[in-house]
Formats: sequence, structure tokens, C-alpha cells
Amino acid sequence: MLFSRRGTPYGLRARLRTEEASMMWNIPNSLTLLRIALIPVFVLIFYLPVPWARPMCAAVFTAAAITDLLDGYLARRWGQTSRLGAFLDPVADKLMVASALVLLVQSDPKIVVALPAAVIIGREITVSALREWMAEIGARARVAVSMAGKLKTTAQMVAIVLLILHEPTMGIPTRPVGLVLIYIAALLTLWSMILYLRAAWPSLTAPPEARSGRD
Repeated sequence: MLFSRRGTPYGLRARLRTEEASMMWNIPNSLTLLRIALIPVFVLIFYLPVPWARPMCAAVFTAAAITDLLDGYLARRWGQTSRLGAFLDPVADKLMVASALVLLVQSDPKIVVALPAAVIIGREITVSALREWMAEIGARARVAVSMAGKLKTTAQMVAIVLLILHEPTMGIPTRPVGLVLIYIAALLTLWSMILYLRAAWPSLTAPPEARSGRD
């Protein structure tokens, strides 16, 4: 039997590489990559000078939100979780939401829209930095996703869809309802950030020698 320099049979190494490649390009990860690929499509449609641009944008954003639900569910159901998926999933979500909020503020440059958008984007930056720092000191589990974060995401997604539509749809005053929901999402955003910071506070305020002892 032929062995590599590391003492692993070449056939086994080839099989492991094949399994790693198939895990990397499985259906959950492909859905996540699709969500990222939809971002430029979403932006392009938003600026098309046609009457169906906003409804189509809302449909694209809704499709992206559905893939966000599906990829995590399928990865757990089929046992196809991977490091790549764990990295890409929150990145794809934040990229799509941030892109949508920027477009909404640009199209309706009023403080009533800009304020919750700034709160939501600022929170995502803060929590992402917090998670990265906690991971570096081996305490990543303390800032896991909370129920408040999930409620925030739901309110946020529905609000963005309604604000994209802008005009009343099926008797629903989309802009007023969307504004109410985006402010609810912003409040939940702040609340979930407080929960994350409270969970991480012992590590943030620990003496340097205590923090380094966890490395």
C-alpha cells in the first residue's frame, strides 16, 4: 500500500479530499452562496425604471430570506454542517440586510428610515466583532444566538419586505406597517446586543492574565 509523507494512505487521502469537497459544495452551502449571488441582482432590479421593480425586489429579498431558513435547517437535518457554512451563513444574511437597508435609506433619505437602519447595521458590526473576540479567547459559546436575536431577524425581514414594496399592497399600508416593524426590529436589536454584551461581560472585564489563561 502506498503511503504519503504523513503516513496516510494515498487512497484514503483522496477519499477524504472528495468528502471534504462534497461537504463544501453541499445543498445548504450552495443555498448560502446563492443568497450572496442574489445581492447584485437585488440591487440591479431595485434601480430599474420599471413599475414592477419594487415587487420583484421584494420577491428576491423574500427568496433570500427563505434560503436563510432552509440552509440551516437542511444542514442540521442532513448532517451537512461545515465550517464553511457556519462562516458563510451569517455573512450572507448580514450582507443582504445591510444592502437592503442602504438602498432603502438612499431611496427615502429621512431620519425615520435612517435611524433604525443605522442601529441595525451598527449592532451587526458590534456583535460580529464581539463574537470574533470571544472566539479568540475560547469563549465563543457565551455569545450564541438568542431568542431575542431570532425575533429581531423575523421582524427585520418582514419590515424590509414591506418597506421595499413602499406602495400599498393587497390593502396593506406597507410603508407605515414596515416602519413600525423596523423600529420593533431596532429595539429588539438593541436588546439582543445587550444580552450578548452581558454574557460576554465577565470575559471583557477579566484581568489580562485571566483572559490569557483561557487561550
